[in-house]
Amino acid sequence: MSARGPFGNRLVIAALVVPGAAVLVFVLVVPLAFSVYYSLTDWAGFGDYQRIGIANYREILTDDPVFWRSLRNAVVLIVVTIFVQNPIAFAVAAILSHVSARLSRVLRTIYFIPAALSLVIVAKLWVDIFNPNFGILNKVLIAVGLKALAISWLSNPHTALGAVIWIIVWQGFGWALLFFYAGLMTVPRDIIEAARIDGASVFQTYTRVIIPYLAPVISAVIVIDVISSMKQMELIYLSTGGGPGQLTQFIGVYLYQKAFVAGEYGYGNALSVVFVVVAVGLTVIVQRVLRAVPRDEG
Repeated sequence: MSARGPFGNRLVIAALVVPGAAVLVFVLVVPLAFSVYYSLTDWAGFGDYQRIGIANYREILTDDPVFWRSLRNAVVLIVVTIFVQNPIAFAVAAILSHVSARLSRVLRTIYFIPAALSLVIVAKLWVDIFNPNFGILNKVLIAVGLKALAISWLSNPHTALGAVIWIIVWQGFGWALLFFYAGLMTVPRDIIEAARIDGASVFQTYTRVIIPYLAPVISAVIVIDVISSMKQMELIYLSTGGGPGQLTQFIGVYLYQKAFVAGEYGYGNALSVVFVVVAVGLTVIVQRVLRAVPRDEG
């Protein structure tokens, strides 16, 4: 055995690296390569097919309003999660970090329950709540004299996207809260006490000390938000299926419908390739923007 230890042996290194690399290749690179290949065809998922070059990509980018609608919806969800869900989750986490340990544990458990539920259960729960005939939301509105607001929330063009985004945020709120609370628990008490001794208010302590200290955690949550928003499928598929009139469509649902419902497997694969490129591109852009944001060290 070499004096440098087992990691100085190339066979040992290969034995440790090759299995993981092989798994990465077979679960990511190979499927993506097949998607790229079939995206250049008019295959329906069975039978013969022809190579049609980049025709599918040309149609997606220039003549497919549903694709652009689904991309816009994903961007709207990203904005809502970053600028609405995350600040609220951070504020709740900050409050929970100052209450008693027992009360904090109980409240954290309650807030995290939606995140632990099956997506099927979450979708069914909110579809029933939003139901125009027997849904509890409309019953409450009618009971308090707001019958004019009792509408079909998931099929109304003006409210469907908002209702779907509400379901997604409600289900994912617990994760953001958990990340922020865990981050707040790692902030050294001495720097907080030093800020207070220097005369900083509670607001100044958070904005000039705690939030800059938690910048890596906040950045990680934002990146997760971007990825999660781009790959949304189950809740949309189980609640609205992209309707009404494709208004709540997201890329994951759309490519599934194209590939496996409409029988346009080649087109669906082209959508999946574009989806991967857009998701990776947005993630890289967000990471660079976050790294470029100046942080107050003082």
